[in-house]
Amino acid sequence: MNTRRIIFIKYILIVQLSLSFVLPVRVFGQHALQRLDDRILINLSENRTPERTGFFMFLSKHNDVVNVGVPVGLLAAGVITNDKAMRQNALYVASSSAVNVLATLILKKVIKRPRPFNGLVKINAVYQPSHYSFPSGHTSTAFTTATALSHAYPKWYVVAPAFLWAGSVSFSRLYLGVHYPTDVAAGALLGTGSAFSMGFLRPDK
Repeated sequence: MNTRRIIFIKYILIVQLSLSFVLPVRVFGQHALQRLDDRILINLSENRTPERTGFFMFLSKHNDVVNVGVPVGLLAAGVITNDKAMRQNALYVASSSAVNVLATLILKKVIKRPRPFNGLVKINAVYQPSHYSFPSGHTSTAFTTATALSHAYPKWYVVAPAFLWAGSVSFSRLYLGVHYPTDVAAGALLGTGSAFSMGFLRPDK
């Protein structure tokens, strides 16, 4: 089995796994899980403070900076130090992110879940981004980067900050009222799976 076919199969499995997470509750507004989603977001929206709102807006706004900066930084450092393994890790992180973005876009188009502020229960959001809600793109990209970086450099001082960042970005999407908890859970699953699917690009493989 050639490498391209393996990549395609892994990609399909990731999408199928994420779809299996949500299709049993396709009619979101009628399911108990939807009511739980709504209650969590309502509780968060009722307990916001200006300081916390500013902090979580900062995390959400700078998520892409981190996700792009990690592979770019690895590549630059690899070129400067002539470190082939570091350059390979940059390719691994970047490729994982690319696979994740494609899978996320496909799922959003297939599921077409409205944002919380457009749902049956109108959630008070801090701002109103466009596009569909499921899965959370911020979460999936953050977890892709965190997982890939942790696989490339499995040291506690890399793993802990990476997943602290990913978890904080994920929570920010709930706090700001722009994603449901199930969106975030699916995003974390998809992002992690995307990094695993491209593991063959790691230099030790």
